This record gives sequence, C-alpha cells and structure tokens, in this order.
Amino acid sequence: MQTARQAARQRRRRHRQLVGTTVALAAAGVVTALVMMLLPDRGTDGTSVAVAHAAGTPAGATPATATPSSTGTPTATGTPTATASPTSKASGNTGSKRPSGTSTPRAARTTSTTAASAGRIRPGSTYTGVATVYEAGDGDGACGFGPSSDMMIAAMNTTDYETSRACGAYVHVRAANGASITVRITNECPLPCAPGQLDLSQQAFAKLADLKVGRIPITWSLVSPSTSQTLSIRYKTGSSPYWCGIQTIGQRNPVTRLEVSTGSGWRQLPRTSYNYFLSADGTGCGSTIRITDIYGEQLTVSGIALRPNVVQSTQVQFARH
Repeated sequence: MQTARQAARQRRRRHRQLVGTTVALAAAGVVTALVMMLLPDRGTDGTSVAVAHAAGTPAGATPATATPSSTGTPTATGTPTATASPTSKASGNTGSKRPSGTSTPRAARTTSTTAASAGRIRPGSTYTGVATVYEAGDGDGACGFGPSSDMMIAAMNTTDYETSRACGAYVHVRAANGASITVRITNECPLPCAPGQLDLSQQAFAKLADLKVGRIPITWSLVSPSTSQTLSIRYKTGSSPYWCGIQTIGQRNPVTRLEVSTGSGWRQLPRTSYNYFLSADGTGCGSTIRITDIYGEQLTVSGIALRPNVVQSTQVQFARH
C-alpha cells in the first residue's frame, strides 16, 4: 500500500506534468499566431475590379482559311447623338441634340503585353446563321451610339452580342447568292434571335436580297475596315467625380477592355449591356483612360474632361488588320 507521503509525491508529479502541458500548448498557439500574421496576404486587391470573359468556342464558328476582308469600304458614322439613358433594344430610337467636344486630348499607342480577351466573336473565324430585316429608324440602338449617318447597320443576336462586346464591330456578311455587304453592329436582337443571326436594317438587307424574302441563310466574319474616323469618348449623363459611365465611339475594331488611371495603377471597369463602362465609386472618373481592342492594341488617352453627354475626339484610331 502507498504511504501518505508517496501519494502526495505522485499528486505533485501529476500537477507538474499538467502545468507543463498547458504551458507548451499556450506557447505553440502564440507561435502559430505569429506565423499567420507574418504570412503575405493572398486576398485580391480591393481597389481593382476585373471582368474576365471565358474564351469559349464561338457557336456555329469554323476556323477561316484566310482573314475575311470586306468587298467594300464602310463609311464611318458621324458624331453620334448623346442619350440620357440606355437606348431601347427596339429599332427607331430618336436621339437628342448632337454634342461637340472642345478639349484636345492626347493619346499614346502601345501593344498589350497580354493577349486580348477573346469573346464569341473572334478575328479569323467564320460564323453561320440567318439574316432577317428590321426597320432601323435613324440607326440608334442598344449600343447607344445615336443616329447613324450610314444605314449599313445591324443588330446582333443576344448570345453573340455578349453584354455589348459586339457594339461597334464591323462584320462582312455574305449571302448564298454571292451578294455581300459590310455592316456595323449598333443594336441587339433579343430572343428568339438565335446564335449566328443578324437582324439587318432594311437598307442593308436590300443589298443581299429582296425585302419581301425577309430571311436568308448567311455567313459572316469580323473585319477591320478602312476609315477616316477617329475614336471618341463620351461620359454618360449624370457622371461626376463620384460615379461615371464611359463609352467609346467610332472605334475601327471591337473594344474588349477599358481601364482608368488610379494614380498608382490601372483599374478595369465592368461593361454594361447598354455599352458603357462604369466606375460605381468614381475611381478614375476624369482621369487618363486606356482602351484595348480585340487585337491587343492599347490606346492611352489623357486630356478627356469629365463633361457628361459630350462626344470628345481622341484624334487617334486603332490600326487596321
């Protein structure tokens, strides 16, 4: 049997072991916390907004054996009429008084070090679909460019419209009878317009077939046309240093990205279905703008004043491809 002295000694030994274990666990917790504090933050930069578009295979698209080219030289549109709100997807929207820019912005041309974000419409691809016809009115549409001086325009089906990524694109359309026409995308054709479908203005459809036909099979592809027009910038009505929408007008090639200078870097703005890039908190409103086209070329433009509803020319244009 254990004596009282032996029992007391065992109790003291167990007490020391328990205290030692507790101290060791506490020390391990402190070390772990210090390590976690010293590790680099792997979160995203809260001042940057990035919109990534998956590079999926275009619906109905097959690789082209050669880069499609236009059989004619499309005429660039005139200065669009400013609109106070997103234009309707229906045809025949009437614009307001035509604005004019007075500033003299400066632009620098560079080539992006990263590949352009590929959407559904890609250079060097041929798309199969149908052409239908609609009354385009003055040529204004969902892209918000305003009235068009050249009615060789079309509405892109919602799938290939891709949240206004198709706005301003020039596409060469060829009918089965061999007739062809180059049109500029200024509008959206909602469902039931199917992928590959183009809704042509009456003036454009008449170049391919009799208007009474109403619907014909076509193939079409993106082109980079000759133009004397330069790219312009417009701030949306209501824009201020605290919120702004920015739109590009008259671009030769589709715009895939618009960024604004933050002073310490660039912030990519998300694009709306009515063809404006939005800065919801005012970041970069009135600052230098960087625009990237589908071929990866970048135009950096400074000197664009924060003047809502005014078209301001950049005096530059993307290269022809």
